[in-house]
Amino acid sequence: MAILDPNEIFYTAFEPRMTNRFILYMDGIPSYLVKGMGAISLQQSAVALNHINVQRYVKGKTIWNTIQFTMYEAITPSGAQAVMEWVRLGHESVTGRDGYSDFYKKDITFNALGPVGDVVSEWIIKGAVITEANFGDYSWDDDGTAVNMTLTVQPDYCILNY
Repeated sequence: MAILDPNEIFYTAFEPRMTNRFILYMDGIPSYLVKGMGAISLQQSAVALNHINVQRYVKGKTIWNTIQFTMYEAITPSGAQAVMEWVRLGHESVTGRDGYSDFYKKDITFNALGPVGDVVSEWIIKGAVITEANFGDYSWDDDGTAVNMTLTVQPDYCILNY
């Protein structure tokens, strides 16, 4: 006969995280320009260890995947200008000169918020470098929607604080 645990059969308080409750802190880019963010994710490879007729595996390298941000392109302050300031720390288009990684690598803080605005989770994205920037599409056929930019960054690694 199964024994019932009262904690499993009675109501348990549950509050899911919501995708629209977050704030992102990037140096030089106002937080309110960030409209959305892709998932923080990683890959871990497997290394095969061969021995006679069997194969065992151990963990190989851990690779943090790129993260994509969607941003509003505001007139003032210009989102494109803020992104280009970051890009110029790594590469100056006019002269062709590149910068030191200490200048263009940035730390980004992602805070997931609870229903009353409290921080319920914090990720620190370390050593992010811009790998792709798209400054938005324009069309005369559009009804006047806001211009969105996309920014893709490659982190060195990420830390989940809580």
